[in-house]
Amino acid sequence: MKILANICRILCGLTFIFSAFVKGVDPLGFTYRIEDYFIAFNMQWAIPLSLTLSILMCTLEFSVGVMLLLKLRMKLTSWLLLLMMVFFTLLTLNDAIFTIVPDCGCFGDAVKLTNWQTFYKNLVLIAFAIVIFSYRKKFKEYWGMGTQWLIADIFAILFVCFCVYNYRHLPIIDFTEWKTGAKLYTENPKPIQSFLTYKDKKTGKQEEFLSSQMPYNDSIWMENHEFVSQRVVDSNFYAGKLLHIYDTTGNDVSQSIKLNPDYQLIINSYSFELANPKAFQNINEFAGKAYDNDVQTAVLVAADNPTIRNYALQHQLDKLEFYNADDIILKTMVRSNPGMMLLKNGEIIKKWHWRDIPDFETFKAKYLK
Repeated sequence: MKILANICRILCGLTFIFSAFVKGVDPLGFTYRIEDYFIAFNMQWAIPLSLTLSILMCTLEFSVGVMLLLKLRMKLTSWLLLLMMVFFTLLTLNDAIFTIVPDCGCFGDAVKLTNWQTFYKNLVLIAFAIVIFSYRKKFKEYWGMGTQWLIADIFAILFVCFCVYNYRHLPIIDFTEWKTGAKLYTENPKPIQSFLTYKDKKTGKQEEFLSSQMPYNDSIWMENHEFVSQRVVDSNFYAGKLLHIYDTTGNDVSQSIKLNPDYQLIINSYSFELANPKAFQNINEFAGKAYDNDVQTAVLVAADNPTIRNYALQHQLDKLEFYNADDIILKTMVRSNPGMMLLKNGEIIKKWHWRDIPDFETFKAKYLK
């Protein structure tokens, strides 16, 4: 029992630390997951608390993981572990059955699990938690109570600082498909497949065919069947696949911006209301200097034309050209509002939080080669 309990303790501790780290490195990404839950449960009033809750939940998870590994306050830690696992197991079971949210984000963007996979993972962890809880009074603790609390507090404070740093700047490790070096196209695209469903007019039986295998030349077959539906399967996945960019007149200009063979700056802002106005004014000046050096700037926003015009006039953003894009994609591209990204020939060269955008001369010397 002692060996089993310690194995469970170590595995749970490592899992909690890893889970907390991959979310804490991107607290804004986990904030969006929490917002999804608040919306799903009709708790929009709690959305302003999402960021604080994101950091607190990651810190609690990390602290419990550290306390398990170091055997700190094991009676209390065992209770915390069991209560957390009961809560998350029930929550993920609800997700798996009813698809409340498509992705709970338990491992951030580092490891993607389906809702059922997440639930099964939690079943294993809750079994470990029960073993640890059953053995909680027999774990040998190596330090006095005061020292144990001091160690736990130090780790918690350091992790909060880690989360805040990653929020105020960009994640030190980018687990999204928009990381630096990613390409907004696929170099060896797989063919897009089209499937057609036809129904036998007499029997009502339906059959699906790959479009290239349809018996178009069989006039009798075609006479006896009628078209039902079509589906297209595109198995190519790459950063930017779902990014569609429209100009203010509604024209799709995605390819010309994403695959610009020259240097291309993209500014993203999913919400003017939550954006930093001073940052936009600094970006406006930056864009003017960029244009003088033959670097185009496209500002991607999720707003209608009147809102864009009013915001641009209010903050004197005369050097910026605005385009429309989906707010979910904009939230993922750069964890900043606004954020800046440099592309060339469809490849992400560099990303900046608005706090970290360099002066133009430094930018020019370092990146415009």
